[in-house]
Amino acid sequence: MLGDVSGPSTRILRLLSLLQSGRGVAGAELARRLGVSTRTLRRDLDRLRELGYPVVADRGPGGRYRLVAGAALPPLMLGDDEAVVTVLGLRLASAAELGATTGAAQAALRTIERVLPDRLRQRVAAVSATIDAVGRPPGSVSLDAVAALASAAYHHLDVRFRYTTRAGTDQLRRAEPYRLVLFGRRWYLLGHDRDRDGWRTFRLDRMVGLTVPGTTFRPRPVPAAGAVPFVAAAGTPPGRQRGVVRFAAPVATVADRLPAEAGELVAVDESSCRYTTPADSWEWLASMLALVGVPYTVESPPELIEHTRRLAARLAAAAGDAPAS
Repeated sequence: MLGDVSGPSTRILRLLSLLQSGRGVAGAELARRLGVSTRTLRRDLDRLRELGYPVVADRGPGGRYRLVAGAALPPLMLGDDEAVVTVLGLRLASAAELGATTGAAQAALRTIERVLPDRLRQRVAAVSATIDAVGRPPGSVSLDAVAALASAAYHHLDVRFRYTTRAGTDQLRRAEPYRLVLFGRRWYLLGHDRDRDGWRTFRLDRMVGLTVPGTTFRPRPVPAAGAVPFVAAAGTPPGRQRGVVRFAAPVATVADRLPAEAGELVAVDESSCRYTTPADSWEWLASMLALVGVPYTVESPPELIEHTRRLAARLAAAAGDAPAS
C-alpha cells in the first residue's frame, strides 16, 4: 500500500529537490521517498524533461536518475546576465553568512552551477574564483566590467583602460589583473601595473574604455599581506588618522569577533593584541569596537577616545546607572 500521494505540482518540486544533489538516485528510492508507483515516477520525470530540466537515466541495474548540465538553463526565467548576477549575489552572501546559515549560499551556488550551460560555466567560474568580499554591496558598477576583469584575471590576460586618478588626471593604464575586491561600498582591482612595474589598486568606478587585447602574462605571487589588506592600505588617503586599540585577549579570539573591515590586527603577546584601522566615522568605530565583546583600551587618537567616553555614558544612562552627558 503506497503512502499518501502529494499533489502533482508539489510532487514535481520534491522530485527536483531529490535530484539536485548531482548524484544518481535509484528509481525505486525516488518512488519510495515520493510515495508513488514507478509508473507515476516515470511520468513525473518526463514532465521535468518537458519543463527543460536535463534528467538522464544511467544504464545498468537500479535505473538511477541524475540532473545534469543541459544546453540551456532550466526554466528559472533567468537570462545570461541574470544568472551571472545571481551567482555573484550568492558569492557575496556566502562571505557574509553567520551562525546556522553558514553554507546555505554555497549550497545554492552548487545547485545553480550544476545545471549551467557551457557558455555560462566559464564566465561564472571566473567571477566566483576571483572575487574577495568585505563590507556592504557597492554602488553602481558595470556588470560587464566585473565579468570582463574576472575572466581576464582567471585566464591571465592583460587589460587596458583609461583611469581617473585621485588627483583627477586621466591616464591610460595597462595592467595584469589578479583579484577583484569588494571593499566597503566599492569595487577594486588588484593588479600589477605594466608601465610602473608595481602592484596597484584601481577603483572600477574610475575605469572607462576597458579592453582585453588577448595577450597573456605569467602569474606573479600576490602581495604577501593578501589582496584585501593591500586594497585596504592603498585605499587610505594620505594623512588620514587611524584608530589604535589594544584588546585584552589573544589575537585569535579577537579575529573571530572583529568585523572584516579595513585594519590590521597583530599580537602584542599571548594574551593581548593591537588593532589599527582608519575610519570614516569615529562614532561608528567606537560602537563597533564595543561589540567585539572583550576588554580593550583605546590608545589613540583623541577623537576616538572622546567618542568612546560618550558611548559609555549613553550606555550607562540607558541602563539607569548614570545621566547621559
